[in-house]
Amino acid sequence: MKLPSLTTPVLVALLTACAGRMSQQESLSPPARIPAVDSVVLVIEAPPATVADSGSSTIATADSVSRAELTQLALGVFGDSVGPAAVVADVADTAVSPEVVLDVRSYETHARVEHYVRQFSGPAKDRIARRLEIGSRYEPMIRAKFRAAGIPEDMSYLALIESGYSPHAYSRAAAVGMWQFMTSTARGMGMRVDWWVDERRDPARSTDGAIRFLRYLRDQFGSLYLAAAAYNGGPGRVSRGLTRFAEELEGTTGEDRFFALAEENYLPAETKNYVPQLIAAALVGKDPGRYGLVVNRQAPYEYDSVRVGASTPLSAVASAAGVPVTDIVELNTHVLRGVTPPRESFFVRIPAGGAAAFDSSFKALDTLERRAFARVTSRKGESLTAIANRHGITAKNLGWYNPKAARLKSGNLRPGQVILVPTRAVVAAALDVPDPSIERYGSAVRRKMHIVRRGETLSGIAKRYGTTVAAVKRLNGLRKTTIFAGQALIVKGAPKAARGKSTARRSGAAARGKAKGGSASSAKTKKP
Repeated sequence: MKLPSLTTPVLVALLTACAGRMSQQESLSPPARIPAVDSVVLVIEAPPATVADSGSSTIATADSVSRAELTQLALGVFGDSVGPAAVVADVADTAVSPEVVLDVRSYETHARVEHYVRQFSGPAKDRIARRLEIGSRYEPMIRAKFRAAGIPEDMSYLALIESGYSPHAYSRAAAVGMWQFMTSTARGMGMRVDWWVDERRDPARSTDGAIRFLRYLRDQFGSLYLAAAAYNGGPGRVSRGLTRFAEELEGTTGEDRFFALAEENYLPAETKNYVPQLIAAALVGKDPGRYGLVVNRQAPYEYDSVRVGASTPLSAVASAAGVPVTDIVELNTHVLRGVTPPRESFFVRIPAGGAAAFDSSFKALDTLERRAFARVTSRKGESLTAIANRHGITAKNLGWYNPKAARLKSGNLRPGQVILVPTRAVVAAALDVPDPSIERYGSAVRRKMHIVRRGETLSGIAKRYGTTVAAVKRLNGLRKTTIFAGQALIVKGAPKAARGKSTARRSGAAARGKAKGGSASSAKTKKP
């Protein structure tokens, strides 16, 4: 991003505009015990989601800088924010790190790597080429963020293995997005996941979450390939394996430790194959022509961020920006219902270059075009279907905007409720997606699993399940008592009845994906 020349009055105005937001952010806590990501800030392709606010009035300065222009300048420096879950630490360090290289060439001749290279350049060539083409849109943004965080840029190919770079990928285990996060893990990584917004579907914000998790895993295991294995199979399994086979792995260092552990009959097949797939994807992705792939690169993921009021239809944003609503939907994949969340202002993304004229264009829209809902009061004997039919939408559509509508045993609505009836334009821009709160696990495994919540301690969890810290550490192969939000722990005994909601039984496949930034790979919708 090329920043304008900053004269003293402009700089003072900029700092003044940001001061209020920065002081507000100081009260926000980052995910418990998760290292901060030093995300890149001055990124042309996409400013990372974090801070900013300003409005549309004019600040009186010697340079007559409008508030809207100041907003864009602040966004360029500090990033945008789509919700209260933004983590201040993401922009704590704006220095761009030198490139860190992932060693893939040393393992090019490994049997499993060679196998996947043959697959990616042979039977799966067209599918891999298509996924690389999709990924080319997000690659500059992802690589910039990884490089700024000190993680090798080639680790970005995890997104190819996880989802084929699809923001809307959805697995059988209910992992979502490009990086395949489960709901609890995503929230633990600082993402907003609720009925209205799901940042797992946001390419920029989910990449920040993946970076946080990968940095934690790299620091824990001292190896990027072990970190990748833990991303797939869970850090507990990898940690237990390293402890169990400590003698066999003695003398093995660096990235060789993953391959040494993989030779033991311990890791699931999918986890053993996950790292070879990553290496093969990096080899093929960096030099597709060498392997016979033709990749047509897409336009980079670029946008401006503008703030709008609560319950603003994406269709109105599109009208003000002068673009088709599909363009706005594609840039705001995390906005689930075709409308910004109620009760709060919200930053939405529009095509790059459109911010300067947006405020005035938006204000000029007809009031009806800016209205998202009509409000009706339910009557005795009335159902969602009856109300939906009167307004030319389906009962399913109506349910998207009234998730807490109370029903009687008959199935009819409780009388006297206010029901939000969306406009057809709002419904047309909405996503037909499952409830974001879903955490889907199997029931074959009898071990009790607990998802760590922000602020929890190992001693508190042990007490809750009637066990000891030492026992939980032993079950999970933990050497320290440090835990993090979103982590899944094997615990002993039954939870207290009043708190049983946080416990879930998992099948083998889901358990392997228990604490990673996504689901178990074997439970995914697709694999390369």
